Amino acid sequence: MPLSGICHPLPRLWKRQLGKAAEHLPRPGQLLSERCKDRLRETAVGEVCSIPAPGRPFCSQKPPQGHVCCPVAVHSAEHQQVKVKIPFGNKSLDAIFSVPEKKPTYGVILTHGAGGDMNFPQLVSLADYLASHGVLCLRFTCKGLNVAYRTKAFKTVVEYLKLSDDYKLSGVFLAGRSMGSRAAASVVRQLSQDDDDDDGFIQGLVCLSYPLHRPKLQSKLRDEDLLLTRCPVLFVSGSADEMCEKQLLEGVVSKMKAPKKIHWIDKANHGMAVKGRRTEDVMEEINVQVFSWLRENVQLEHK
Repeated sequence: MPLSGICHPLPRLWKRQLGKAAEHLPRPGQLLSERCKDRLRETAVGEVCSIPAPGRPFCSQKPPQGHVCCPVAVHSAEHQQVKVKIPFGNKSLDAIFSVPEKKPTYGVILTHGAGGDMNFPQLVSLADYLASHGVLCLRFTCKGLNVAYRTKAFKTVVEYLKLSDDYKLSGVFLAGRSMGSRAAASVVRQLSQDDDDDDGFIQGLVCLSYPLHRPKLQSKLRDEDLLLTRCPVLFVSGSADEMCEKQLLEGVVSKMKAPKKIHWIDKANHGMAVKGRRTEDVMEEINVQVFSWLRENVQLEHK
């Protein structure tokens, strides 16, 4: 994927590895030399890709304080990560594409809960797993506790990906953790009611730790969007989730007309923590369940 160098914060690992050499990187507007390109490849963490060709400007903009001109696309062994900013009103949303090695057919848009951001460990783990198994993943950050605001931001990201020239997908799944899953469910319901998704771009909904009710307030359920959803839905919740009592979710699911599935993480709380069990093992279980469900709903090549 062709990308030019842009101004980007210099990671700590790069700072330690480059040291004073960072001072000798090309200035904005300067032409990139073969020597500079080799230096970047030798010192970068991972395999740096999409560095502008020698003889081309390295960056066209002046980096703000604490930033340096550097490539944003870095390869892992099986997929690539690309940072983007998605226009949202007079602001922008920070987002990261996890791009599979082979051209993807389907994607997942993923966002965080009321706290944290797109770098929440569970989201990063899931995005890496999906990309390594051939599914494009776009995760984004949207700060705020207003569900309507979060929903508006999610719809903006859906439209951004749908109109993207870089990724021509057959469809996407909307996914979120906690409050992020409420926003995802709201988007799915709105698009289906407004008939804005006649082309079937939205393939399904993934709810991680869906907050069905407030802690100790089971009398008021957040089930309106779920009951009106038409596309397939996967719930991954902890059996000890204080914001999603097991019997209550099963009751809501029984009323849903859409295809649905619940996977319970045994003894996990709302944060998916299980006493006596490694966090990595819990995340692996979640990742496997999500990908398996995706494969059941679309034709994905199993790696």
